[in-house]
Amino acid sequence: MDSSMASVQKHPSITKQRVEMFLQDGQWKDVNINSVLYDVRFSGEPHVKMEVWSAPEQSRPTFDHASQQSFSAIEPGHTFGTSWTSHWVRVTIMIPKEMEGRQVRFLFDPGCEAMVWSVAGEPLQGITGGDKQCLHVDHILTNKATAENKEHVLYYEVACNGLFGNGAFIIGPPDPSCQFKLLQAELVVLNKAAWAMKSDLGILLDMYNTLPKSSPRAWEALYTANAMINAFDPEDKKSMDKALKLGSEFFAKRGGDSNHQVFAIGNCHIDTAWLWPYDETKRKIARSWSTQMDYMDRYPEYKFAASQAQQFEWLRTLYPSLFKRVQEKVKTGQFIPIGGTWIEMDCNIPNGESLVRQFLLGQGFFEKHFNVRSTVFWLPDTFGYSPQLPQIIRLAGAKYFFTQKLSWNNINTFPHTTFRWVGLDGTHVLTHMAPANTYTATAVAKEIIESVGRHKDVAYTNESMYLYGNGDGGGGPLEGMLDRLDRMKDLDGLPRVKHADPSDFYEHVEKTNKGLVNWKGELYLEFHRGTYTSQAKTKKFNRQSEMLLRDVEMLSAIAKNGAFGFAYPAKELERLWRIVCLNQFHDVIPGSSIEMVYKDTDKLYADVVASAVEMKQNALAALFHNVSVGSSDAATGMLFVNTTAWPRTEVVAVQGLGHEGVQQFRQEDGSALVVATSVPGLGVGVVDLDNASTDAVPVSVFTDSCGNIVLENLYIAAKISKQGHLVSLWDKNSEREVVAEGQKGNVFYLQEDTPIFWDAWDIEIYSDEKKKELAASSVVVVDEGPLVASVCVEVQVGKQSKLRQWVSLSATSPRLDFACNVDWHENRKCLRVSFTWDIYNDMAIYETQFGVVQRPTHRNTSWDMAKFEVCAQRFADLSEYGYGVALLNDCKYGYSTLENTMSLTLLRAPKSPDASCDMGNHTFRYAVYPHKGTFSESDVVQEAYKFNVPLVQLPVDYALAESAQNSPSDVMACLGLSGASNVVLDTVKLAEDSSNSVVVRMYEAYGGHARARLTTRLNVTAAEKTNILEEKIGDLKLEPAAAAKNGGKGKSVDIQFKPFEIVTVKLSVKK
Repeated sequence: MDSSMASVQKHPSITKQRVEMFLQDGQWKDVNINSVLYDVRFSGEPHVKMEVWSAPEQSRPTFDHASQQSFSAIEPGHTFGTSWTSHWVRVTIMIPKEMEGRQVRFLFDPGCEAMVWSVAGEPLQGITGGDKQCLHVDHILTNKATAENKEHVLYYEVACNGLFGNGAFIIGPPDPSCQFKLLQAELVVLNKAAWAMKSDLGILLDMYNTLPKSSPRAWEALYTANAMINAFDPEDKKSMDKALKLGSEFFAKRGGDSNHQVFAIGNCHIDTAWLWPYDETKRKIARSWSTQMDYMDRYPEYKFAASQAQQFEWLRTLYPSLFKRVQEKVKTGQFIPIGGTWIEMDCNIPNGESLVRQFLLGQGFFEKHFNVRSTVFWLPDTFGYSPQLPQIIRLAGAKYFFTQKLSWNNINTFPHTTFRWVGLDGTHVLTHMAPANTYTATAVAKEIIESVGRHKDVAYTNESMYLYGNGDGGGGPLEGMLDRLDRMKDLDGLPRVKHADPSDFYEHVEKTNKGLVNWKGELYLEFHRGTYTSQAKTKKFNRQSEMLLRDVEMLSAIAKNGAFGFAYPAKELERLWRIVCLNQFHDVIPGSSIEMVYKDTDKLYADVVASAVEMKQNALAALFHNVSVGSSDAATGMLFVNTTAWPRTEVVAVQGLGHEGVQQFRQEDGSALVVATSVPGLGVGVVDLDNASTDAVPVSVFTDSCGNIVLENLYIAAKISKQGHLVSLWDKNSEREVVAEGQKGNVFYLQEDTPIFWDAWDIEIYSDEKKKELAASSVVVVDEGPLVASVCVEVQVGKQSKLRQWVSLSATSPRLDFACNVDWHENRKCLRVSFTWDIYNDMAIYETQFGVVQRPTHRNTSWDMAKFEVCAQRFADLSEYGYGVALLNDCKYGYSTLENTMSLTLLRAPKSPDASCDMGNHTFRYAVYPHKGTFSESDVVQEAYKFNVPLVQLPVDYALAESAQNSPSDVMACLGLSGASNVVLDTVKLAEDSSNSVVVRMYEAYGGHARARLTTRLNVTAAEKTNILEEKIGDLKLEPAAAAKNGGKGKSVDIQFKPFEIVTVKLSVKK
């Protein structure tokens, strides 16, 4: 009887612990496998000489600059610091004769990250020091050392941050005083047999731990590992050959053709910013990708995928030689640009046009520089997925989708792995979520086995993708991972494994699946719900930038075709869109990055706003140069440009106007209030400031018998209590009360906000259990009409924060506006506002990109309960038969509707990873908009646009503006949309192909069919329907417009819309 086998059977746990101990770099490392990993080792002079130059402050100098500086001698134990500083180490190496004929590696562990440079200034590879789990500190000097007494000189660019930044814990705010010790600087020759034995034992141990104990293969793995250890003698090199031979018998057994097939894809997910700033990401890219290209040279079958065109662009501009190497590897099929977007964006906060631009910029970059178009939308790590993404993905020339983030759900387990995701309009994309539940797998047998064990759709397809490589902070696959995958590629007891391009996987599944299931609608992540609110200023900047760029592009496109000599600012617009898209990265705009990142984004947004405002003024000057007067002081009229496609009548606040004809000045800031009446869609209106009176029924304000302040106009009467609450909202036309009996609205709550771990990311379901209702300390009337009546409400929020709010009602609208100014200094608290309506529906409507999504107002099931906090764009709506009310916002995204109470999350105060998150002053607006009919019968979408897209103002000479030959109406009336109130004209721009073509993007907003008519007075010669990359997908029939038939100008095109369809039209214009 084999005594060792008996020992394994009788004491499996002890045998398992024996194998673990044999592999550990701990107590027994002087006698286990770790004692023999190197045949030869040398350190110190004369073989290793090191010198350092430290860059000033937190600068990141180039190689050319750094290599010319004065260096000082250092030795192992030298300390680099502090956090975020850079230090250049020059290493001069003399290879000893004992290493002759062998492969020689230099181990350099600075305790942090670094880049290896050649003496000629070529980036060679990255270094990850200090972190044992992701450790990569070796660089191959030569594959065969010679006897020549030749110096090797390398430069190490040491970056004082770990792979995950400088926090005290993974998401802790950075410690500014971190120091990193040079732990190792050593020449070595590997004992390849020892490394192979260590790799084999790791696989055997994993197989025993993971395979069911009913599997003979599990016991065979443990037996083999035990036998290999018995054969090992640290003082006898030949003993390892014997041990490897025992292992080879196990590894020679192959799996069958019916085994699950794993498609392995190397990747190094690099967060474009997170626990480090953008500037450090630029170096992480070079460090990570240079390392991977070295592996590509050494492992011809290895394939590596990388997304985010922005990262490639940084590499192209900062590391041009490295970028050329990437281009070469793309041609061989080893380096795979994937994803098709500018960055891996958040899909909750950006609006629809932003998602379009992500693909337009990303696919354009990949085609220009690599001659490839990604068919796979690659987004492994973002916090929820809009139901319009399938349509957008298809319109961007892709047809597959990859993620894995839904494996993070904290309430329900998502039921599918490989399925067809069906969007709002019915478009579907083949979708896969790696069943290993990670994009940073480490190529161990456990994960390979789980790729089939966790596969929820294995009945329909026997394949899965497997993403491996150190990530989030970059790094990527390591040599040991590639070696293990080679051992496991066809091994009995494991799924088969092969290196693959992700598109190979999808194409195979598409051809061989036995019928996949569908999932309709959004992919809601049951986690990280606080990202709808954290870093409020960044979210406000994003909304502002999106709306500004919309106006700039539209006005500039019209000016290009209507104003002689105007140059459309295409390059500058692309630059600004790149910035906006960059800041929409899935750890930046959600609010989950460190403070340094938001200092950068503040500067970037300031650049966007300043440039966009200037371009907007340039376009207005070109369009209306013959009537504009430059300043409000000289104006006799005010021109209003309506960049939405429907007519608007509203009260507009104009700053700097002191004209006698103005009916009212706003008390808050002294702005003049002017009524812009019936401004046509995509047109202009002009107000005579000498006679600015209006026929609008004045708004009034008074105090009722209960002490409530009543704001009343032609449409509604709103009562504000002494506590600042909305206690009544009476719709005069419908003759109904909107606030539920005994309830109220505009109620502020301060809630405890302490999530289980992910501070800036999460709002937990229990936070609503511990909240304090806030009441006003002051409620006073500040504006008394006739155009606007308003009340100022002051609220003490906690001990350190204050809120001042202006509740306003204009004479022209049933919309009740709430403008807030909050001085916020809380600690892990959340501020919400709630409204309880006399409206009941099992579903509430929330705006998503290019459409709406319905979500439950009850918590019947765990799936319903999980949506206790959801994301919306500009509004949420609660309607019943015949009536509804919408809650609009100008920069907030977190909503909750429970039964008939709708809440908007306003501010949070997390302390990690940014200890100062949201501290300071905030301004924002929300509004209540009651309406007749259900949501589908309402104009809520249009009202939300009006709330976010103000009429463009321009001071003019009224007499000139009204004269026929100078009519601004003729200048602007070049586009129009009619025939379908459910179709929204969202974007007008010049085409990307540098032609004179105009691109118009529209969408069906309510969920119904439509036939809309697009009219134009431009000299259009052809119209075609395109995808979002502006490539033709069909012709459209161009006809004379109705006005043209009566002797006027213009042409029109009729467009059919399916529910929630996005339609892009390209109009060819002849100058």
